[in-house]
Amino acid sequence: MRPIAILCFILLGFSCYAQEHKIIEICTSCIVKSIKEGIALASDFDTLLIKEGIYKEFNILINKPLTLIGEKYPIIDGEEQGEIIRIESDNVTVDGLFLINVGTSYTTDYAAIRVVKSENFLIQNVVLEKLFFGIYLEKSNNGKVYHNKIIGDAKDEYNSGNGIQLWYSKNVVVERNIVQGVRDGIYLEFSDNITINNNQSTNNLRYGLHFMFSDDDVYTNNTFENNGAGVAVMFSKRIKMYNNIFKKNWGTAAFGMLLKEINDAEISGNTFQENTIGINIEGSNRIVYKNNNFIKNGWAVKVLGACYTNSFINNNFLYNSFDISYNSKLNDNEFDQNYWSNYTGYDLDKNGIGDIPYRPVKLFSYVVNRTPETIILLRSLFMDLIDFSEKVSPVFTPDNLLDTNPMMKRIK
Repeated sequence: MRPIAILCFILLGFSCYAQEHKIIEICTSCIVKSIKEGIALASDFDTLLIKEGIYKEFNILINKPLTLIGEKYPIIDGEEQGEIIRIESDNVTVDGLFLINVGTSYTTDYAAIRVVKSENFLIQNVVLEKLFFGIYLEKSNNGKVYHNKIIGDAKDEYNSGNGIQLWYSKNVVVERNIVQGVRDGIYLEFSDNITINNNQSTNNLRYGLHFMFSDDDVYTNNTFENNGAGVAVMFSKRIKMYNNIFKKNWGTAAFGMLLKEINDAEISGNTFQENTIGINIEGSNRIVYKNNNFIKNGWAVKVLGACYTNSFINNNFLYNSFDISYNSKLNDNEFDQNYWSNYTGYDLDKNGIGDIPYRPVKLFSYVVNRTPETIILLRSLFMDLIDFSEKVSPVFTPDNLLDTNPMMKRIK
């Protein structure tokens, strides 16, 4: 075939490709007036351009590769009839829509957007209000949930759903979302290799983040503030949590973060500030806690049973009522080169490290664990005397729980 003929053949192919992938405009004055109609008319990889307006539709099924783009945030009103958008195809993008009035059910988890058994999806720049569940990923992989705003008005846990939920999903990025006023801000179950980055999960009924049975996940630069109980991390392995903020999670059963049955994890560069408990740890082993800030918490770290071979290195413990709490006299964890604002030792050789070890567990914390009502004696002289006597001659607290190299200055 001659070169000119080959060129004509290639140009003809591109022309056909461009003609195949068309843009379908949807509006009240357009030929296509509803989203469902647009999906029915569309071919694979077409784009639906949804103009500004209000579209009263629900149970919208996207079962082919499509891109849905909203112009000036068109409102899709589900009228509380059920789910609004359901995706059952690979290669679907939903961008720039405003979804409201998801149906509430006690038997079905209705969501504003549900993605089912799909690959390579993108949900971005979406606003969700008056919802049950927000964005629900079910057995869907290799996608991204980016820059969405999910605002719920949940009052009770039993009739509210989660903001972003992943179930049996893998290789998903959840980034730059705002989630508030739902049951759990972000919820994962059986979801591996997930990246949760730079989200704000605040003012939720229960947890800002809640995940179980999810391995090899990474959580970075997120803010979890003023949630009912904080963040719950359970039954997972090889978790990395870097540079997150856990703040103002107050209540009788509240904590910045709960770790239960977590193994081989890294928790570094995080700030735990003004929580009832900074980190509540149970049955978690081989975790490295490094370069974290524990500031003005009730308990900075509360260690319950079966926690072994953990390392606390180069952390700042600042103005907490209790730095470390143990319910056992046994200790298999390492504390080294942390800064403790309650440390009253000295540094005669001026090397920046205290010359006498610091014992972070107070006898009074042991007493409060067994009899919570005694917390009213927290600032009493009598308790100070008891703590001092236990520090001199440990009887009830772990005698080998020491930071032998306490830092004299706050670690930057």
